[in-house]
Amino acid sequence: MSDDSRLLASYGPWALITGASSGIGLALAQNLAVSGMNLVLVARRLDVLNSIARELNRTHGVQCLPVGLDLGQASSAAELDLATAKLDIGLLVAAAGFGTSGNFLHTDESAEMEMVAVNCVSALALCKRFAPRFAARGTGGIVLLSSIVAFQGVPGAANYAATKAYIQALAEGLRFDLAGSGVSVLAAAPGPVASAFAARAGMQMGQTSSPQEVAKGVLAALGRRSFVRPGWLSKALGWSLASAPRWARTRIMAGIMRGMIRPPAWVPPS
Repeated sequence: MSDDSRLLASYGPWALITGASSGIGLALAQNLAVSGMNLVLVARRLDVLNSIARELNRTHGVQCLPVGLDLGQASSAAELDLATAKLDIGLLVAAAGFGTSGNFLHTDESAEMEMVAVNCVSALALCKRFAPRFAARGTGGIVLLSSIVAFQGVPGAANYAATKAYIQALAEGLRFDLAGSGVSVLAAAPGPVASAFAARAGMQMGQTSSPQEVAKGVLAALGRRSFVRPGWLSKALGWSLASAPRWARTRIMAGIMRGMIRPPAWVPPS
């Protein structure tokens, strides 16, 4: 069975993808459309989602339901649950998220709090809404976007790394809580990706993986593994850090961040 057929047979007919307007979320939506899955596309920019929906319908013949929603709002998960109540959704991909950068003393508090709401609280709320639906249907999948920064503190992106550590731990725990229910859980930890993420975070990327490379790695692992580092760059970075103690990984990440944060330059503690 091809991967496309496997995804449709295991999780079809509908998938819900947050962060679907760009980057990894959009690439995942495109690849799931190739498999024949209908899509609930979620992001803030409804006009962009409508355009994506039309293109995916034209190209692949799939149905798309665009939902313009700010996942930083506490009511967003309940709104999505209600909007999709009549759809047989079998796959949740929580790809929405953003980052900040800079010394914690100088970052904006409201932006940091909003990041926790989008990256962590919305993912938790969506899992609470959709995991029971998947368990009731006897099959389903949940994909949560972790990161290579989830496995140690990261000076210059302290709160962002903490949000990804939360997602990684949540996915690991959910995997066992949902064992036997027919619901698979995958934590995906990409490295730097060529997307709009860097611009919003105030960072400049060097080497990056493409969103398509990451998406293909994620979907190939879904239902087969509980954790994946999608793309060659994530694998290389993960392997290079794996043998170092946690305190050393934090110092290494401090040096990496120093070269990525845009001016005014930030210098990590020595």
